[in-house]
Amino acid sequence: MFVATLVAKAGLDHSLLSEIAHQVDHDCTAGSVSKISMIDDGVAADIFFSPAEGVTNGDCLEISRAIREIAVAIATGGYGRDLALDVIVQPVATRAKTLLIADMDSTMITVECIDELADYAGIKPQIAEITERAMRGELDFEGALHGRVALLKGLPDSAIDQCREERVVIMGGAKALVRTMKARGAKTLLVSGGFTRFTGPVAAQIGFDANVANVLEIADGALLGTVTTPIVDAARKRTELEAAIEGGIDRALTLAVGDGANDIPMIQGAGLGVAYHAKPVTRAAAAAEIIHGDLSVLLYAQGIPSAEWVAA
Repeated sequence: MFVATLVAKAGLDHSLLSEIAHQVDHDCTAGSVSKISMIDDGVAADIFFSPAEGVTNGDCLEISRAIREIAVAIATGGYGRDLALDVIVQPVATRAKTLLIADMDSTMITVECIDELADYAGIKPQIAEITERAMRGELDFEGALHGRVALLKGLPDSAIDQCREERVVIMGGAKALVRTMKARGAKTLLVSGGFTRFTGPVAAQIGFDANVANVLEIADGALLGTVTTPIVDAARKRTELEAAIEGGIDRALTLAVGDGANDIPMIQGAGLGVAYHAKPVTRAAAAAEIIHGDLSVLLYAQGIPSAEWVAA
């Protein structure tokens, strides 16, 4: 049995949901709809279906996009509603996850820390362009990291804490996601190609169990323009996931979320890999995607109504 979780900004009422489920049952190649269930009135609902012959976990993203297309067409055509809809499809048996492994920049927080730090050095446009290309998979991540950090040489160490305090904003839904999953017994890990001076405080603020990131090298109160090696890159992110699985966590019960090309191996290795407001290359590699909503979509995807979320 599979479940398609639909999450909208508003307007997902029972009448509309019934029409969507009926159309999915008749026109979508996913399989046969068996039940619909509202998670939060107007905002989130489940459509349960028995998969058609030959449908596997690898088809989940394609199915979710087909269901979204059907739902949006019905909502706009028959109801005049813009649902701003996200759809996540997965097996019912493994929807409740026991591990969350998450990227930080533009995922758990709203900014790219290195870009904002570069603003204090007066070179944000130059650094941000490299960051964007690296996150799109157009540049080698390690080379891009070393190149950007080198441009920060001489920046006062105090700028790091100032940047974090003035620029870093926690992503919507992040605290509820992490704290609710932890309350249900899950392990949570923040993994970043950024820097420990940001991930440590961010992980503590959100509630992660642990964090992994790169270490900026500093001497005499200023950045040296280097980071310790080996760096935290795409391979290291995947390694952290595999270590958790080797420690006894079922791969099918793992959830990974990120936005950039360096998150792809981690996303592909998880039971549910989610591209969050992500670059095209990351969306293409993921099993699920969030386009409109915040990180609370991942709580709905686990069937958890907002009344059961742990308050931030």
